[in-house]
Amino acid sequence: MEKHLNIPISADEIRDLKVGESVLLSGIMITGRDAVHKWIHDTFIDKTKPATQEDLDTLSQLKPILDGGLIYHCGPVVSGLETKQYRFVAAGPTTSIREEPYQGDVIHFLNLRGVIGKGGMGPKTLKACHDAPAVYFHAIGGAAALIAESVTEVIGVHKLEFGIPEAIWVIKVKDLPVIVTMDSHNASLHTSVRDQSKSILNRLIEG
Repeated sequence: MEKHLNIPISADEIRDLKVGESVLLSGIMITGRDAVHKWIHDTFIDKTKPATQEDLDTLSQLKPILDGGLIYHCGPVVSGLETKQYRFVAAGPTTSIREEPYQGDVIHFLNLRGVIGKGGMGPKTLKACHDAPAVYFHAIGGAAALIAESVTEVIGVHKLEFGIPEAIWVIKVKDLPVIVTMDSHNASLHTSVRDQSKSILNRLIEG
């Protein structure tokens, strides 16, 4: 039975989610990959890079969207670049573990209720999911065109200088299908599968 969640998502709704549950997400979110996470972390959290006025303006526009919201680890294929009539042609998830050095801090800094990607994340992010609370939503790899159909509107874009896949795209989605694979109760399907696989492999080797 799929759950329907509207963004922004409340803390109570997040705490009700358990690993393995299917969810359909609707509302406004942003995309963000390596460049975005590093920009947020270096400029506003660690403050190792001075914030420009443009940085501050961008953050002020993003904060209301991300308070109780989501970041999608996605490098979209976008049409309409010349006319700025943007449309997502493909919107598949990218591998999330690259954001592990930053994700926990970014969750707390922006009061996120979750991230979307593929492949799962590590212990620092899992702890942030417990403390925030937040969850990790696993999107279907290899279904980029199908997921793009859930993007009903591209509202705008920030940091286009990062490149099309790495830019911050503000999108509106309707019934984006995901699965909870890391919840706010310290459960991770990725860790469970890895541990089970290792145990089976060890038995086969010893066999």
